[in-house]
Order: sequence, then C-alpha cells, then structure tokens
Amino acid sequence: MGHREELLAAAKRLLAEKGFAHITARDLVAESGTNLASIGYHFGSKEALLNAAIISSFDDWDSHIDAAMQSRAGDTPLDRLEAFLAGLQDGQKDNRSITVASLQALAQFEYAPQLRDDLARTYERGRRELAGLVLDRDPSEIDDETARTVGSMTLCLVNGMVLQLLIDPEAAPSAADLAAALRRLAQPDETGGGRSRVDAR
Repeated sequence: MGHREELLAAAKRLLAEKGFAHITARDLVAESGTNLASIGYHFGSKEALLNAAIISSFDDWDSHIDAAMQSRAGDTPLDRLEAFLAGLQDGQKDNRSITVASLQALAQFEYAPQLRDDLARTYERGRRELAGLVLDRDPSEIDDETARTVGSMTLCLVNGMVLQLLIDPEAAPSAADLAAALRRLAQPDETGGGRSRVDAR
C-alpha cells in the first residue's frame, strides 16, 4: 500500500473516530505512518484529503448493497430499488460514524469550492449508476434524461432515508415502506376520479 492509500485509509478511520472538524494534519500523519509532505504531494491539503476520504467512504457500502441485491431483488425496477435501499439501510448500521462525519463535511461545501466540485462530479456519476441499477442496465447505456429523472429520484430517496435513519432510526421509513409508498402513488385514484380536490374545483 502506497502513501496515498495509507493516508486515505487513515483519514477514514479518523473520520469515524473523531469527526470531520477535529482532525489535524498531525493526526493523519500519526495514524497513517507517513509524513506531512505526503499529504501535500498526494492531495494538496488536509482538507482535500478528508474530502477524498469522505467520497471514497461511499464505496464501503457496496458489500451490503450487493448482498441485498442478490438476495432480495425482484424483476421490476421498484423491486430492485427496494432491495438497493434495504442494502443501504443495512450498511448504515455499520457506517453510522462515517455517515455523520460525511454530513459534517457536506456542510462545508458552501465555503469549499473544491469539495462542491468533487461532490457534483460524484453525484453526476451516482445518478447514472443508480438509474442503471434500478433499471437493470449498464450505466453506459443510461441517457442524460434517465439519469436526471430516475437517477435523481433514487438519489433523493437515498439522502432522505439516510438522514432520517441518523436522526430518528426508530421512526425512519424502511425500504419496504418507501417502496409501498411509491406503489401507492403509482396506482390510480381509488375513488375513480383521478383528480385532487384542488383540481376538481
């Protein structure tokens, strides 16, 4: 493992233990066994290293998601979405500390243009990958409109579900709850009118 990988691994461990705001460059050096010059050489700054560790940590959920997709995914896009969200919920239990640190880091994006740009690229890629996962297609086959609609909707569910799990896990919706809500919204109005009270006026 090279210095770059050692620094990333150390940053992720420290983020889970101490949170984003309390990590110093010396902490990173001590935890990684590298040196201050390595941080500058590989990442440019301590902040850039921590930002990279936050983005890299998103991949740590993959094993939970893969397991859920293999064991629970059905034939429809909504079935696959439910399985994906279930895997995300399972992963959140093991990654709560890093998730909290991620939120601390995300709160800094207004004052950190590089972080905002990195996150924008991550979200752009994520929309396409999420749309491909739900639709059971390779991300390279996902067009811009599908990424913007299906991918963005899935990303909204991810962000909202994770935030609720952090704040109030007992009351947070499960993957099955969210899938049931989407199925209900997709069904015709049971009254047969198909219009809301506002529309009917």
